[in-house]
Amino acid sequence: MYTPRYKEKYQNEVLPALKEQFGFKSVMRVPRITKICLNQGLGKFGIADKKLIDAGVQEMTLIAGQKAVPTKSKKDISNFKLRKGMPIGVRVTLHGDRMYEFLDRLVTVSIPRIRDFRGISDKGFDGRGNYTLGIPEQIIFPEIDIDKVLKINGMDITFVTTAQNDKECLALLKEFGLPFKNQK
Repeated sequence: MYTPRYKEKYQNEVLPALKEQFGFKSVMRVPRITKICLNQGLGKFGIADKKLIDAGVQEMTLIAGQKAVPTKSKKDISNFKLRKGMPIGVRVTLHGDRMYEFLDRLVTVSIPRIRDFRGISDKGFDGRGNYTLGIPEQIIFPEIDIDKVLKINGMDITFVTTAQNDKECLALLKEFGLPFKNQK
């Protein structure tokens, strides 16, 4: 049976390293990634042109390897010409093997393709052991054909972990190979 490369990496490398680094007595206490959420807000362009929502769903489905769903507005905002229930973005949540496959592609292929890349910021932690990373362009993913892109959009990638604090989450993501900027 097939097992994703990063799932094996977690079991064989990350888990023992974190257990030793933090002195955990049980392997169940060692932090792990539970899910990865991808979110792309299309804003005012999504309201004006319904084709952009469909294109966003299609692109996000290609990137994630799982069907994406449009997000809808929760309330009316007259200044933005926004009505309740209008599609304003696209999201997908990855678990299990698909999550590890996406993480593998993100670290080994996509992040090195970011222009003028100097490392991931360490400011995206929420205090509870989760991390959100902003990507400026969806074209860094090799699944996207640049000739078919209607509009270049950024996206947020959120790593939800079982870490108790930001320090544990940072150590977990560094062990997986995310290239954080050097801390001073």
